[in-house]
Formats: sequence, structure tokens, C-alpha cells
Amino acid sequence: MSDKDSEQPTSAADIRMVDVTSKEPSRRRATAAAEVRLAADTVERILSGQLPKGDVTATARLAGIMAAKQTPQLLPLCHSVALTHVGVNLTPIPSLERVCLQAVATAVARTGVEMEALTAAAVAALTVYDMCKGVDRAAEIRHVRLLTKAGGYSGCWRADGVGRVVAVSLSEQRGTRKHNVEEITLDTDMGVRGDAHAGPGLRQVSLLANESIATVRARGLEVGPGDFAENITTEGLALPSLPIGTHLLLGASAVGAVTQIGKECESPCEIGRQLGDCVMPREGIFVRVVQPGKLRAGDLIQVLTD
Repeated sequence: MSDKDSEQPTSAADIRMVDVTSKEPSRRRATAAAEVRLAADTVERILSGQLPKGDVTATARLAGIMAAKQTPQLLPLCHSVALTHVGVNLTPIPSLERVCLQAVATAVARTGVEMEALTAAAVAALTVYDMCKGVDRAAEIRHVRLLTKAGGYSGCWRADGVGRVVAVSLSEQRGTRKHNVEEITLDTDMGVRGDAHAGPGLRQVSLLANESIATVRARGLEVGPGDFAENITTEGLALPSLPIGTHLLLGASAVGAVTQIGKECESPCEIGRQLGDCVMPREGIFVRVVQPGKLRAGDLIQVLTD
């Protein structure tokens, strides 16, 4: 049972704010998303600052932050929460004809901040629409939804199609275990900057789920993120089930397209020889970098739908 569902009205007329007086304050965090579908030319004009109303990114970010703080005035049964942080990020993607928005809200409170994050994402999307409607009458807002929440009685929750980065890794030589780093840079049509596998082609960036690594660890082998030569270790996504061509929003701005599921190994690589088994050929995936950006542990991975 969630914090905001702990009391049920007994009739349609019995509408009231949930009493959270007895609840202990805890750290709350929620992330929400929205998309604005636009013509590719409009998205390019956002990036170049060529729209009549000015800087779309800065204006939408500020509008979202302001809206989150006004949530109780907009939604009658929401509590007034002392927000400790609100962040709004916009990712224009011309090749996919859309602007992706993510909003995060945090607080130390007796109730959650999902509605604050959703309000920020929705109003930021409305602002993008408002600033683009004069040049793009077909603009459309889609997929306003909660991505993650944490804190309170119900703990952590993550929506389907949303994963988390456990670790990012690279190696200077092919066929070797990768070492974890604080951050990687993804370059368009090249892969991970500084990695031995960087370059054009279908296998620019490799991903493997931490859940797959855990199956090997359960057999008594001491393995962890990077040991199977993956660049990105994930959590919460069934990677092998993603269709070829699926686009992933990686962190705040990078975009990758799934190009290959698994791989064939003609002979055991160093990892296979050392560990006796390698799950990467069966359960790893590869993506091509469509749009550049940086990625680090803790960032979200979002499956982008059509």
C-alpha cells in the first residue's frame, strides 16, 4: 500500500487529504518523463536556438522547476512538501523527431514526491509545445509517466522499460576484462572514447545485465561489472529481449540503437579461459551511438518507444 492510498474514501462525497501525521519523514525521490514529438527541423532549431520565442531548453527547465513547487496549488489533495531539489533535463533528438524530458524531485518528508516530478515533466513539456507551436502545428505531447520512486513505506520502484547503470567500464586491449571508471564518453558512430573496441560498425558499445553476471557469481566464480568485457553494466532491463533497432536514452543525453543481441565466439577469449564461462555471447547486447553524451553509474537507461 502506498503512502497516498493508505486511506480510502467511503463514498464519492468523502474526499479528503490523506493524514500522514504519524509517518516518519524519510528521504523521498521521484523521476518522471515526458516527450514532445516534433518535426526533425523543429528539433534542430531548438538545438541551434533559432525559434522565435528564444531558448526553449532554458525556459522549459525553469518552467518545470517552478511548476513542481506549485503542485499543491494545482492538485487539491497533494500535501505541501518542502522540496530539497528539483531538476529538469531536456534531450532534443532530431533523428527521432522528439524532445525527451526527465524531471527529478527530492525531499525529506512524510509523503512522496511523485506528483511534483510528474508536474515538472508535464509543464516542461507544455512549455516546449508552447514555444514550438508557431512553427510546428503538429507538435504532440506523449508518454508523461513516472519512471522511478524511492523512499517511504513502499520503498523503491522502477517502471517497465527503465533500467539503471551499475557500472561503466573500458579497456585498452581487446579480449580483456574491462576496468571500471567513474564516467565514459559516448561518441556518435564510434562508441566509448578511449576503449579498444571504439570505432564504426555494429558493435560500438556493449551492455550486459548485472543479473546475468549474478548467475555466474552464484556458481562460485568471483566476477563483477566489466569482467565480461562489457562497457555498460545494467540493472532492471531484460537486455536480450530488446528488438534490434530499439533506441535507448542513456543517461541525460546519449542515445544508442540496439544493433546486435549476443555474439559468436570462434574460440574462448581470455575471459572464457579464466572464468570457464562467458555469458556475454548469450546475454549481452550491442548498440550504435546515435547521439553523444556522458554516462556514469547511477544514471537511468530508458527504452524509447515509437
